[in-house]
Amino acid sequence: MKFVAFFVLVVLCTASTAVLPNYSPAIRNNALMREEIIQNYFNLGLTASEIALFLVSVHGICISLRHLKRILRRLGCTRRRRPSDLDEVVEAVEAELRGSGSLLGYRAMHQRLINQHGLVTTREVVRHVLKIFDPEGVEHRSRHRLRRRVYRCKGPNYLWHIDGYDKLKPFGFCIHGAIDGFSRRIVWLEVASSNNDPRIIAQYFLDYVRQLGSTARIIRGDRGTENGNLAAIQRFFRRSMDDDFAGDKSFMYGKSTSNQRIEAWWGRLRQGCADWWIEFFKDLRDSGLYCDDNVIHCECLKFCFMDVIQNELHRAAKEWNVHRIRPSSNVESPAGKPDVLYFVPGSVNAQDYLIPVDMDEIEIAEDMCAERPQEKGCSPYFRELADMIMEDEGLEIATTAEEALQLHFDLLDYIDAL
Repeated sequence: MKFVAFFVLVVLCTASTAVLPNYSPAIRNNALMREEIIQNYFNLGLTASEIALFLVSVHGICISLRHLKRILRRLGCTRRRRPSDLDEVVEAVEAELRGSGSLLGYRAMHQRLINQHGLVTTREVVRHVLKIFDPEGVEHRSRHRLRRRVYRCKGPNYLWHIDGYDKLKPFGFCIHGAIDGFSRRIVWLEVASSNNDPRIIAQYFLDYVRQLGSTARIIRGDRGTENGNLAAIQRFFRRSMDDDFAGDKSFMYGKSTSNQRIEAWWGRLRQGCADWWIEFFKDLRDSGLYCDDNVIHCECLKFCFMDVIQNELHRAAKEWNVHRIRPSSNVESPAGKPDVLYFVPGSVNAQDYLIPVDMDEIEIAEDMCAERPQEKGCSPYFRELADMIMEDEGLEIATTAEEALQLHFDLLDYIDAL
């Protein structure tokens, strides 16, 4: 056991991906055929009118709505199909209720059944199914929300809000995210073993800047040390510009609790995803199956669950980005789908405030100020040990919470036997 403990206490840096999956053709670098682009947007749940807006605004493809609908029919892209059997809907809902999907309201559950399970059903059916199978959850979600002050932002990429989320930190899972103030689009949502390392936070930022080839006009975060490198890089990118928020003004400090956009979204993340994981890990700890003062238990938990949680976060961000925000009394916050508001601001008479960044400057910033988080959140020595055990014993990589828990138990048994 001393040999194993030595391995798991050493921490080195290895590569991992730190940006939302490239699910939208609007931010893909690879060239797609017109029909592929149209089908991708359709699969994201966009209407024909929204697809036409993306085609002309983002891809420079100008076709009439009538012609677009003909293409959609030819591709077999139609939403007016025969409704799925009720048994299929119930089975999918029950599967979601066994995981963090138990936190979803009927609107979000309806969207997940369509996008993730490929089912055809109505919100009303989903609402009734949830009332039958999850009455306590329905009652819990019916509580009133807080009223918040009016928020104003000029357009997409005018202001990004960044912040860390620490509710899963006691179990080794530290989340960091950023949201566009105008569109409310989640631009990154990542989990690692730390969200206090300024080099890791800077890497999240640079991965997204590289994806866009641009940065926001202003970024807002709290005064934590984790934001130091990101603030310096943003000011470096904006040093030679002459607008009102150039240079030092391009990064704004403020209290985390006053960072309204991202704080409000953390509440939604907790309701729709994080709460389930918090209770899951608390139950594991309280039942004695996970000891948070045992370094091997901690490393093994991160090894087994980090990728599962990251995939859940990316799914939550994608679902949010393609869902429709209902109209509100705040006229400064337009209704619509965050992806549409972000990539096609002209649809609501707004403009994009992206600031182009030279790739050489991104490389300089990455070399000097950034570092990728450890793969799977654990030390490379524990990861090497776990990988060897999995290969020798024929264990599979986990993709669900249930599989990750079983893998956690199996690995601990094999390690204890060493």
